[in-house]
Amino acid sequence: MMGSARQAQVDLLLRNGRVLDVFSGTFRPADLAISSGRIVGFGAAGAREVRDLKGNWVIPGLIDAHVHIESSQLTPASFARAIVPHGTTSVIADPHEIANVLGLEGIRYMLDASEDLPLGALFMAPSCVPSCPFESPGAALGPAEIDELLTWDRILGLGEVMNYPGVIHGDEDVHAKLAAAGGRPIDGHAPGVAGEELWSYVSSGPRTDHECTDPDEALEKLAAGLRILIREGTTARNLDALLPILNERTAPFVHFCTDDRHPESLLDEGHLDDLLRRAIAYGVPPEVAIASATIHPACTYGLSDRGALAPGYRADLAILSDLKQFAVRDVYAEGLCVASEGEALFVAPAVRDGRARDTVRVDPDRVDLRLDGGAADSCTVRTILVEGTQVTTRASEAVLPVLDGAVVPDTGQDVLKLAVVERHSGRAATGLAFVKGFELSRGALGSSVAHDAHNLIVVGASDDDMDRAIRELVRLGGGQVVVDGDDVVASLPLPIAGLMTDGSLEETAKSARALTDAAGRLGCRLPAPFATLSFLALPVIPSLKLTDQGLVDVERFQIVSPIRDPSA
Repeated sequence: MMGSARQAQVDLLLRNGRVLDVFSGTFRPADLAISSGRIVGFGAAGAREVRDLKGNWVIPGLIDAHVHIESSQLTPASFARAIVPHGTTSVIADPHEIANVLGLEGIRYMLDASEDLPLGALFMAPSCVPSCPFESPGAALGPAEIDELLTWDRILGLGEVMNYPGVIHGDEDVHAKLAAAGGRPIDGHAPGVAGEELWSYVSSGPRTDHECTDPDEALEKLAAGLRILIREGTTARNLDALLPILNERTAPFVHFCTDDRHPESLLDEGHLDDLLRRAIAYGVPPEVAIASATIHPACTYGLSDRGALAPGYRADLAILSDLKQFAVRDVYAEGLCVASEGEALFVAPAVRDGRARDTVRVDPDRVDLRLDGGAADSCTVRTILVEGTQVTTRASEAVLPVLDGAVVPDTGQDVLKLAVVERHSGRAATGLAFVKGFELSRGALGSSVAHDAHNLIVVGASDDDMDRAIRELVRLGGGQVVVDGDDVVASLPLPIAGLMTDGSLEETAKSARALTDAAGRLGCRLPAPFATLSFLALPVIPSLKLTDQGLVDVERFQIVSPIRDPSA
């Protein structure tokens, strides 16, 4: 049994801090005594090390309530180096990105690669691999695999249940996975679901949702018993819209998450500190905002050892030099100083693991990008309309020319061709459609990051440009590319499952910026074109999406032809 801090010498005494008591919602002058990685009290008779905080603010380490580490494009170790200096000491990660490529082996890779880091990397068992029947991943996780995953260390519960139509309409496989969770936390994913369908969804077990885009949706879901995770990623940015729902009454049921935050966003904006800084500037009291990023998500996910600065809790904490600006000075993980003045004080070990490499299995010569338009001179096509910084799209139409029997894009209308090529089995099955909103005047963008099956996705002004992009992605073994005619003008290799790089945050962000700049030179004005591109393949978020199987009408939950039948 741990003895009293006043009866024995402690490892570390942090003196003269303004410590946040998340249980009363107040800051108070206090010391913190730490031994063996745990807080033992608020003072000590003796300490091996004493540090005077000189009145700086001390808060629990921040907890990201929902994140896909793979979306940072960094290995878990490099991801830890990127976010720990911002005050984040724990993440609830859903590894469904790599699970869609490698199944259980990919999840084991993430667990092994995140072990022994000064970041509490906790995971949810991916519930939707694939997200729905309309995409072809590299692996599938059924109820038996979920049962197995829930026996693994650091697996907390069931990850985001994206197949909300399957939940609502009683799909046996989906409900078997929900039953397997057996009282553990279950993350939801229900964009736009309301009324009786929402009640049915919540009754089936999900207890969180990170897909709200406006206060009315969030308040309805709160009333239905869901915890709302306010998301601010790279593409999906909902913080400003949802801050009005956060107050002292709702705070226990409102948390923060980043979901998908890319390297340039991490470098330029930070991590959860960015969300808290903006929440405080909006007018949310600091004590309320910080509790929503510490003790409240800890309670939601059953983490009884973190989220507070009190005896028995892990000594995960951040020291702030300025509360209003949320300026993180130092970060401690289990009582050890692991970051200071924005710099990580630990080394990210190199991970050389063959399990997650050589995952792009495509013969470019087998890829057919031609879309038959018949004998007419033109035809009407369904068009995916990109909605700025949102992951949702709208359905539109365009009249496109038919040349030599093939429908071709029209840059004058900003209507480009979109292709998704299956990359896991070697079949090279290809879905084709058209998209509006990228504004490319020439060239193509290509990526092996395409939520959630992570097949190859390419948008371009011509078949030749798209073919060049596909060939370069295959040569790299996965990554992101910008091509202009025969030239590859920018690229970011992602050799780990086609999702992650061995590089540092700074190196990866530099390459990501070069990709965006290169896309801009081709006419693209989207702030995050590759993030936007990656979500055009996710067939569980409205309204039109494209997979290797074809164009998916998400609202009708069926595959439709990209060419409009004039008789329909």
